[in-house]
This record gives sequence, C-alpha cells and structure tokens, in this order.
Amino acid sequence: MGTITERKRKIFVGSASPALGKAIAAKFGVAPGDVELQRFSDGEFQTSLEETVRGAHVFFIQSTFPPTDNLFELLLMVDAAKRASAAKITVVMPYFGWARQDRKDKPRVAIGSKLIVNMLESAGVTRVITMDLHADQIQGFFEVPVDHLYASSVFIPYIEKLTLPNLIMGAPDTGGTKRANAYAKHLGCGMVICYKQRKKANEVSGMTLIGDVEGKDVIIVDDIIDTAGTITKAADMMMSKGANSVRALITHPVLSGPAYERIENSSITELITTDSIPLKQESSKINVISVANLFAEVMQNVVNHQSISSNFII
Repeated sequence: MGTITERKRKIFVGSASPALGKAIAAKFGVAPGDVELQRFSDGEFQTSLEETVRGAHVFFIQSTFPPTDNLFELLLMVDAAKRASAAKITVVMPYFGWARQDRKDKPRVAIGSKLIVNMLESAGVTRVITMDLHADQIQGFFEVPVDHLYASSVFIPYIEKLTLPNLIMGAPDTGGTKRANAYAKHLGCGMVICYKQRKKANEVSGMTLIGDVEGKDVIIVDDIIDTAGTITKAADMMMSKGANSVRALITHPVLSGPAYERIENSSITELITTDSIPLKQESSKINVISVANLFAEVMQNVVNHQSISSNFII
C-alpha cells in the first residue's frame, strides 16, 4: 500500500476564504471537498464534511478575521475531520486572527492568540501553515509544527519591477523596524522610521519621522492595515517633507471602519496587499497580489516531505 500522501489528499475551503481557497486548491491540484454549513434560526451553525476523510491528509483553508464565526467554523471542520478518522489535519490560515493579542500589555487582559492556539490543538490540528504573524513568538505557543511564511516572497519581485529610482523603505512605527530593515538590506536601500504615540487603540495622537525622505520614493511596509490611520498619517507627513511618492506594502488588509475612505483621501500612491483577507470593496489605489501559488507550493512540499526554505527571500 502507498503512503497517506500518495493515497489521499483532501482540501476543504471555509466560507471566509472562498476565492483564495479555491485558487490554492487549483494550484495544489486537488478539487475542494464539499462542506455543508447548516444555520439555525438562532444563529447557531453546524458544519458537515460531505465526503470521506478516513486515513486522509486533510487541509482546511480559512483565514480567521472577524466575525468570530470564521474561527468557530474552522474549529468545527477540524473536529469533524478528527472524529471521521483523518490521518493528518493541516490548517492553512493565511491570516491568523487575534495575533495582536500576543502578550499581557496591562493587568487582567487575556492573551488571545494563545487561547486560539489552545483551541486549534484541542480540536485536533496536527500542523499549521500561516503567513506574516503579527508577532513571531506566536509560533512558540504551538506544540504542533508551524510553517510561518512571509509575503516578502511575492512582494520583493513586485518592488523590483517598479524600478523606483530613489527607493527607501519605511517603518510605520518602531515595532516595524525589523521588517522594514530586512527589506532595505535585501533591496540595498535606506530606511526611515515613524515614531507614533497612541492614546487608545486605533487612534494615533502624534507622529514623528526619523530619517530623510526628501526626493525619495518611499514604501512603508507592515503586516496589518486596520483602520489605516497610521499608514495614511505617515504618508501625508512624508509627502509634506518632500517625498516623491509613498506606497504601502501590507500583508493583511483588515481594512475596517473608515479605512477605505482614508486611503482614497490620502497621499498614498498605491497600497499593495495580498488576498489573505478578501477586500470588502474595490479601490483604485489598492493592488492585490495573490498568495495562492505560495501556499500551494508549500503544501506540496509538506506532503512530499521536502524543504520549504526556498520560499523565504528575506
């Protein structure tokens, strides 16, 4: 008899990530399995895998952005596969929700990302494939293997094709300096840093620029864009200090509240992002680069027990 991976590979796509999930499945070469989602009148729902998974290596593709239903749907699918005797259960989470809650930043708060990890492992997950976690240490919360991918593998080729004459990378805050510096070193350019102050979440009260952007084509790099307050404020400030252009390179387009309006009304030339989270609306300034090829290739390497290190550019 053949190995598990030779006999059965199953992919199921959650309702939060239908387009990306189907694209990954197509690149992987396996048609998505049928999942039935039954909703009750009180809001409760039940998932059912409508084909056998016994002895199979099962992949579930689902980003866990709000509402919480997206996370719970994933947990229910994983539990269903475990109880149906799946041999391996790999969760592909292009966007890992609750990743911003990676530590106690004040007394009496939850560490939400650790709680999510506990629930995934209790449900029966045996491996996780994700991308650009908000905090790298979240990998250490898991007791199962985690393949942590980086969007730089699709962003770097795009930046190189822009052939910007006076390129400089920008960090939107001091916490993003490591990421911006990695891009700057790979591309052989300089870096500037925005120092921001917050009075409360999602609201920037003040911002200072560290470095010179006069005559430069700036690309601000970050993992998440939520209300777009920081990015747009930084872009406007950089343009006022003589930058030629300002672009934003963001992995996960959360884009909540006034985000779309802020982007349209800002000095940002272009917002480059991935399809880890589907856009809520179209925008002439937003350019989406798919990560379907990246995830499909890593999934193939995982089932074939091959290295995935070639997928890391920086």
